[in-house]
Amino acid sequence: MSKVDITAVDLGKHSYHAHEQDERGHPLLRKKFNRAGLLQHLASIEPCTVVMEACGGAHFMAQQVAMLGHTPKLIAPHLVRPYVKSNKNDFADAEAICEAASRPTMRFVAVKTQAQQALAMLNSVRDSLIKERTGAVNRIHAGLLEVGVSLAPGFKSIKEVPALLEAASFHGLIKKLLQGLYDHYVYLDRQVKVLDKEVESQVAEDDLASRLMTIPCVGPITSSVLAAELGDGKQFKCGRGYSASIGLVPKQHSTGGKTVLLGISKRGDRSQRRLFVQCARIYLMHLDKQKGSLADWVRKLLAGHRHSNLVVCALANKLARIAWSIAANHTEFDAGPSAMNA
Repeated sequence: MSKVDITAVDLGKHSYHAHEQDERGHPLLRKKFNRAGLLQHLASIEPCTVVMEACGGAHFMAQQVAMLGHTPKLIAPHLVRPYVKSNKNDFADAEAICEAASRPTMRFVAVKTQAQQALAMLNSVRDSLIKERTGAVNRIHAGLLEVGVSLAPGFKSIKEVPALLEAASFHGLIKKLLQGLYDHYVYLDRQVKVLDKEVESQVAEDDLASRLMTIPCVGPITSSVLAAELGDGKQFKCGRGYSASIGLVPKQHSTGGKTVLLGISKRGDRSQRRLFVQCARIYLMHLDKQKGSLADWVRKLLAGHRHSNLVVCALANKLARIAWSIAANHTEFDAGPSAMNA
């Protein structure tokens, strides 16, 4: 019997569809499993490459596969889609995953450790609570506006709500609903602050996150997100590869040997790109306090009458490459000799 070279698994909540092939691409197995059955099957075959789409539960399954002695690989779903031959079904998806994994130029997603998953989940929960808090504030503003009360925009004016509700002559139900919204806002605000402290605590214990915080204007939130998503950086050949993966490099539209560069591509993870842009904007706001070769480079761009938004994107790209270098080379940020002499 031929040796299994690639096992492709289409992941589900309760069912897992496997497609196996040998090194020549000949199909060997096409079968549906439950989770326990799939792990038992993988434990019974010789070490091979096990490929899955990078979706919910994929990192856990990749960790389990690695414990069984196999080599797990994850592929972004949009890179698998072109290899689906006909109508979409779970077995066709598994075969498409197998076909995509056999391509020599295929790009794979790095498998997260549980520590990285914890940081990613922490930031995800915090972001969702912030969105809910903002929604609660907007509903309070809208509700008060319906009864003729216009608060100042933002969060600070929300503190006036209890006193306002006590003194106002609103309908009883309106008061009750607005008080409920305010209580919900207070709860969400408290939870966000608790998670802020948790992020700071986790960053202090994480080696990579601590080293990433040596980059100017990179704080606990940004460093924790990067530590969760970037890892050791070995999945990228260079800093430009990482920067391109989060959409911070120019988009090309070239033909006939003529190269045309447009704005940044905005591909990949929006969260990482947003954080780097925010760091770059803060850096420019406090440029007069910055020293070293990075600050000199930014001043040179501004002296060339470049638009501030262009400089921000260029600096965000530079910060992303610095972050990759710190992760891949296990170093810290060095501002350069000019900063030491300042």
